[in-house]
Amino acid sequence: MKKSLLIITLSIFLFQYLISDTSNKQPIKVGVYGDNGSSTICVTETMAALKIDPEIIPIVIRGADIADGILKTLDVIVFPGGSGSKESSSMGEKDREMVKDFVKIDGKGCVGICAGGYLLSSTPIYKWSLKLTSSSVIDRAHYNRGRGLVKMALTEKGKKYFPELKEFKHFFLQYYDGPILVRLKNSCLPDYVELGKYVTDIHLTGGSGPGVTSGKTSLLLNSAGKGKVFVVTGHPEATPGMRWMIPRMVRIVSNRKIVSYPKTVVRPKRESQAILFDKKNTLKEKKLFWKLIGDSETEKIESLKELIKMRSRPALRWAIGLLRDSSPKVRIIASRVLSEAEYTPAIRDMKTALKVEKDPDCLKELKKGLSHLEKIINN
Repeated sequence: MKKSLLIITLSIFLFQYLISDTSNKQPIKVGVYGDNGSSTICVTETMAALKIDPEIIPIVIRGADIADGILKTLDVIVFPGGSGSKESSSMGEKDREMVKDFVKIDGKGCVGICAGGYLLSSTPIYKWSLKLTSSSVIDRAHYNRGRGLVKMALTEKGKKYFPELKEFKHFFLQYYDGPILVRLKNSCLPDYVELGKYVTDIHLTGGSGPGVTSGKTSLLLNSAGKGKVFVVTGHPEATPGMRWMIPRMVRIVSNRKIVSYPKTVVRPKRESQAILFDKKNTLKEKKLFWKLIGDSETEKIESLKELIKMRSRPALRWAIGLLRDSSPKVRIIASRVLSEAEYTPAIRDMKTALKVEKDPDCLKELKKGLSHLEKIINN
């Protein structure tokens, strides 16, 4: 009798455990907005970053999909880099209202990256913005202030959401004309929670001046009705070692458990200084790009190394083309660069390169690099 009771008790316990385990691992369905106004490369890199998390199922959606009711199947919508006003335009009034209801009424999540921050703001003059955060963009006349790897700092509240960075005074993200955000007075939304601030003073182009960006909000979390909204003004999805921040943001706004990611992608120590693309670096980058499509094997190798050293964001995309270079040495360097940068958008290209490769040393390097990248999205 006691034995039977013990078996029944254990069976009930096991059943309850299996139920709770399954419920904790329900997939998080995410739509990445990829219609007119969204940068193609930003969509590609955002999709790749989301695939770091095995419980996230990302798909690219368009305005017509929203109109057709796809939001009913999603947990989170992500607005990537590009142009906030054009993303808004391609949605149209009806889609914009559906997105607002998705967050405020249905209690779902929303993430804005760079242009998405403009789109989600409540900037009074932006009649097209979704007004899902209590933030406002300042210095709008100089929105095109430049690009580069910039220094940011988490607030104490930010460290609670990104504990991997709690021991770091600063961290670095790629930046490209992202919004400069401040709190909007008299907003109908609750005050946003500031999770990160700019440290670098960015005033490279577009007539922008000094003293504007430093200390302003670069990461924020906002309640909007029943839902949550996260905005980052930089590009974690384009920053090796920091791409994991994007799936973390999705988990935060979808009220899912925060999980840890492997050390192969959590690498805040990879960067130690801001590198801005002023006129000198921009000219240098352009000259190096031309050498990548030249005739000299040595120049190709050295140019790619130099571009990576100066943290040129487009360099990784150029490296993909070098997987098909006539020189095995160039192909080897390209494979190493893509692997080190955990650039999972290159997986298909590396698979194809592996199929046609004849050089034994290059075969070995491609296999190693491809295996490394595949493990990142199959962890």
